[in-house]
Amino acid sequence: MSQVNRNTGIARLLVAPSVLLLLVWMAVPLGMTLYFSTINFNLMVPGMKAFVGLENYYYFFTDPSFIDGLTNTLVLVGMVLIITVGLGTLIAILVDHPFPGQGIVRVLLISPFFIMPTVNALVWKNLLMNPVSGLFAFIANTFGLQPIDWFTDIPMTSIIIIVSWQWLPFAILILMTALQSMDQEQLEAAKMDGAGPLAVFRHITLPHLARPLTVVIMIETIFLLSIFAEIFTTTSGGPGTQTTNLAYLIYSQALLQFDVGMASAGGVIAVLLANIVAFFLIRAVGKSLAEQ
Repeated sequence: MSQVNRNTGIARLLVAPSVLLLLVWMAVPLGMTLYFSTINFNLMVPGMKAFVGLENYYYFFTDPSFIDGLTNTLVLVGMVLIITVGLGTLIAILVDHPFPGQGIVRVLLISPFFIMPTVNALVWKNLLMNPVSGLFAFIANTFGLQPIDWFTDIPMTSIIIIVSWQWLPFAILILMTALQSMDQEQLEAAKMDGAGPLAVFRHITLPHLARPLTVVIMIETIFLLSIFAEIFTTTSGGPGTQTTNLAYLIYSQALLQFDVGMASAGGVIAVLLANIVAFFLIRAVGKSLAEQ
C-alpha cells in the first residue's frame, strides 16, 4: 500500500510543473482582463487608470452595438450549426458506402478544415464572391443574370457560407468516423426485415450518431462564439453592424476606439457566455453518453 502511495506521490510531483504552468498560462491573462475591466484605461490617455468598478460593464451592455453583436453572434452560431450538422450527416452517410475513388473524395472533403481562417476568407472574398471578377459573378454573367454583391447585399449570409465551408469538414470527419463503428449485422437484419433507407436512418443510424453529433455541436459552438478572422478579412463588421459579433465588437473597442477598459469588460462577458454555453453542452453530452 505504501508503494502505491509513493508511486502516486511521484506521479503527482512529475505532473505538477505542467499543471502549474497551465494554471499560470490561464490565470494571468484572465486576471489582467478582470483588472483592466474595472479601470478607466484608454490607450490615448495612458496615464489615466482610475478605478471605476462595474462602470465599464454598464457601458458595454448599453453600447448601441451590443444587442446587434449578441444577436449576430447567436445567428451565426445557430445557422452554421444547422448547415454543418445537417449537411455533415448527409455527406458522411453518402461517402460511407463504397464507390470508386472513395479515399480521394474523403481526403478532399476534410481538406478545407486545415486551411487557415484568414486564407479561407480571402479565397471566398477575392476568387468566389467578388462581384466583378469572382467565380459566382462569372456564372451569373454567363446566364445573363445580375451578379450579387455578396458583402454589401447579404453580408451575414456570406459570412455564414464562409464559416460553414470551413467547419463542415470537421462534422464530416467526426460523423464519418462514427459510422465506421456501426453494427453491420444490425443493418443487414433491418434490410432483410424490409426496412427502407429512411427507416434505417431514423431507427439505427441517427441513434448511433447521437453521441458524435453532440460532440460536434459542443466543439463547434465553443469555437464559433469567437469567430473573428472571417469577419475582419471580409466585411470589417459592416455594413454598419450587420456582421459585428461579440468578438469583433471587443476588437473594435480595444484597437479602434482604444478603450481597453470597456474591451476587457466585453472579454469577461464573452468568457462568461462561452462558459454558460459550454456548461449546458457538456450536460447534454453527459446525458447522451448515459443513454448509450
